[in-house]
Amino acid sequence: MRYALLTGIGRPGQVGEAVANRLAADGYTLLLVDRNGAEAEARAADIRARSGAAHGFGADLASEAAVANLFAEIRRSHGDGLAAYVHLAGGFAVTGPIAETSVEDWEKQLTINLRTAFLVARGAAVMLRQERGAAVFFSSESAIPGAKVARIAAYAVAKTGVLELAMALAQEEATNGVRVNVVAPASIRTARNVAEMGAAARYVELEDVAAAVAWLCSAQAQAVTGQVIRLAPR
Repeated sequence: MRYALLTGIGRPGQVGEAVANRLAADGYTLLLVDRNGAEAEARAADIRARSGAAHGFGADLASEAAVANLFAEIRRSHGDGLAAYVHLAGGFAVTGPIAETSVEDWEKQLTINLRTAFLVARGAAVMLRQERGAAVFFSSESAIPGAKVARIAAYAVAKTGVLELAMALAQEEATNGVRVNVVAPASIRTARNVAEMGAAARYVELEDVAAAVAWLCSAQAQAVTGQVIRLAPR
């Protein structure tokens, strides 16, 4: 049985749902984690209704204790190995000019995007070693040098941190057979983005994001690690 751990999976119509559906179709048993455990279980129930295998978990991924408890629960119920780990947890915000950005808004972006990635990566890395598995982190085009980052500095800094965290993990875990890569998409066609930016904007399609993640987790990408895959609108 191949287990895939996905974080930030709660809301329907978002990237996590598309990635979960694709990995379930590829035969993974999904461990879906969200701050709202009921939402995570609802997504798991949707997958089970389509003959997939999925289990929902609730955890505050910004809490070191909660993350430790999450991994203890996963080990008790599903064993010590992971074939794949996809870190989708995070969030976007326009925090305004740096001179007007509050410390609270700055730290919130670092917490929900970077702290969560770090805390979960520590536990996932150990479990990925058992299966010589693959990790995929979500960064952003804003983390690529030369991107437009005015008014979103907190988000861009956090996503740059996620990128560098993944690169360090790729180097550290290479000898353990663990592959670590990053996807850095432009704006994705999600329900929220369309509502806020309009249907006429150019988006990366959900199925393209899910396909990229599925490939990076697959045996076809077994020689790929430490890479940043940029995803652009069609």
